[in-house]
Amino acid sequence: MDDSRGRPQDAPHLAVRMNGFHFTDRMRDVCRDMAERLPELAHVDMSRVAVSFSQARKPVLHGLYAKITPMRFQGGALHEERSGRRFTVQRVFDAEGREQLYLLSFYLPRFMETDLEEKLVTVLHELWHISPEFNGDLRRFPGRCYAHTSSQQDFDREILKLARRWLAGNPPLEKYGFLRLGFRQLHQQLGPVYGARIRQPKLIRA
Repeated sequence: MDDSRGRPQDAPHLAVRMNGFHFTDRMRDVCRDMAERLPELAHVDMSRVAVSFSQARKPVLHGLYAKITPMRFQGGALHEERSGRRFTVQRVFDAEGREQLYLLSFYLPRFMETDLEEKLVTVLHELWHISPEFNGDLRRFPGRCYAHTSSQQDFDREILKLARRWLAGNPPLEKYGFLRLGFRQLHQQLGPVYGARIRQPKLIRA
């Protein structure tokens, strides 16, 4: 349950609805709407993307806001050899037994302490990293800087355009309006903040 300092809490394992704000469910709704409205993200199937939160270790604004973790290796391979050893990634399944191909994690309260536009850019930045083949691998660009191309500034500029285009499409305010709030405001106005909390998957010997 929530404590007096308003820290985010884990969702209960039992099918019991808590009073308050289910952060990870609401973030999934935002991501799903982005994938439906933006052709560049049409390949993203949010039923195969696990959404989680982690509590930021320090109450500072710098650091990670969110992270996408691929559940496969390059090209969607389930196994990879490293130093002569064969590895795979711990697998994650949802409540219906669907295997999740990606893990999208948000760091609270840090993520909620940015402004609306920066929050949207953060979300789209992570979704953009999902491979167009949606095979559990990341989107890869040619060259050494395969994640962000050779120009981080150009990459950031394109993501900002996506964020503004999504907003210009007039998505329902009730779907994303909570992103206008800071974490403390969210807690005060909508109640205890909770959601799914999934540990980062580990590499294991295959």
